[in-house]
Order: sequence, then structure tokens, then C-alpha cells
Amino acid sequence: MLNLLSFIHWNVDPEIFNIGFLSVRWYGLLFASGFLIGYYIGEYMLKSENVNTKWIESLFFYLIIATVLGARLGHVFFYGWEYYSQHPSEILKVWHGGLASHGGAIGILIAMFIHSKVVTKRTMLWTLDRIVVPTALVAAFIRTGNLMNSEIYGIETTLPWGFVFERNSEVVAKHPTQIYEALSYLVSFGVLTFLYWRTSSKNRPGLLMGAFFILLFTARFFVEFIKEDQEAFEAGMLLNMGQWLSIPFVLVGILLVVRAIKKPEVIFKNR
Repeated sequence: MLNLLSFIHWNVDPEIFNIGFLSVRWYGLLFASGFLIGYYIGEYMLKSENVNTKWIESLFFYLIIATVLGARLGHVFFYGWEYYSQHPSEILKVWHGGLASHGGAIGILIAMFIHSKVVTKRTMLWTLDRIVVPTALVAAFIRTGNLMNSEIYGIETTLPWGFVFERNSEVVAKHPTQIYEALSYLVSFGVLTFLYWRTSSKNRPGLLMGAFFILLFTARFFVEFIKEDQEAFEAGMLLNMGQWLSIPFVLVGILLVVRAIKKPEVIFKNR
């Protein structure tokens, strides 16, 4: 029988401090920090291409709104409609956690379509190929926020790096799937950064976007096998909701990469 002391006992307070009406939580801090760092990375990338600086500011605004709104509504409708339909006021409390990456991806796609039509006048793929690089890093920050909230973790494990989430009254070690996903997203960020700076990928519309979909959602698909069900309706399903939602993204990613490789490079001229 394994000694519980061989595991990591996790009992971090998700709230950093509370001053009257002001509550600062790790999740919110990591979420905001990820976007801030992502903004500077994206700004550096676009400036290297001599892109209109006004595009950068508007792109950041579109991206924040799309990610938060899409991810929150994705969580509400894909995972928690039974609860939120009875407690609609809770939908607005994003700082308590509860964001679905699939919903965030859909939100970003819609927002970038609008941004491309209204602002850049370039193809939607041109915009997406550039924003997915820092987005992978932001995703890692968000999963770290889930760890600080002691949420979205895995099934029981005997591995020495298992976490006992004491704040949730757990008494056995569970897979820290938040860390697994965060690390996979960091690797994805590294791969996408390499492709952007060291290859001609940015001149092949859809290649970086496709690689992003393949890397992130393939990792998500496999991690889900050792993750606890987020909602009761997932019990008994061959694949859980996260896996079913990941499959279309991976397939679209493969199609985008194949299409990008077959087509000639496209070099946009700045205006």
C-alpha cells in the first residue's frame, strides 16, 4: 500500500487576497497575465512584418472578447447547461472558473472572421495563422489557473506525482491533468514559434492554424482518457464531451495543413 506522503498534497487557496469588494484570484491573474504576454508576443510578430500597428490593438480587443465569451458560453452550453439554466446569474462569474477551450476556439474563429472583413481586409487565415502562436501560450496559463482552482483534474493514480486535492476533500491521489495539458500547450507554443520564425509557414495560409488545431486538440483528446468526467451525463460515454468536441478540430487541422502544403506560398504586401 502506497504511503500518501509520497504524493503531492495540494491545498492552495484560489484567492490571493480579498479587500472588501475586491477579490483577486490566481485564475484571473494567470488568465490576464497570459493575455498580456500573448499580446506582446503577437505585437512583436506583426511588427516584424511591418503590419499596421492599429491592427494589433484592435486584434487584441477582438481576441479577448472572443476568447472569454466563447469559452464561457462553451462551458455553459457544452458542460453545465443543467446548472446554469437554473442559475443564470452565475454565467457572468468567469473569475470562478469554467471555460471550455472548444468554445473559446469557436469564439476566436467568429471574431477573426469579423476582424478580417472589417479591419485587415485580408483573409481570415492570415489573421488566424498569426494569433494561434501566442494563443497556445495563453492556453497553458489558463490550465495553470485550473490547477490553482483545484478543478478539472484526473482519475485516481498511484504515480508519485499524483495530487491529493485536499480543498475538494479528496483523500486519494489524482492525475494533475491541468499540468499535463499546460505542458502540452507549452510544447505546442514552442513548435508554432519555430514554424513561424524558422520556416516559411506564415506564407502558407492555414498551415499554422492547422498545426495549432492538431497539436492542442490531439493532446486534449488523449488527456481526456485519464480525466474525471466534468458532468454526470458523461458517465458511460465511449468518449466524453471533450473528446467528441476535439475530433472535428483535429480533422479540420489536418485538412488545413495538407491544403497549405499543396498550395504555393502567398506573400502579402503591406499597405
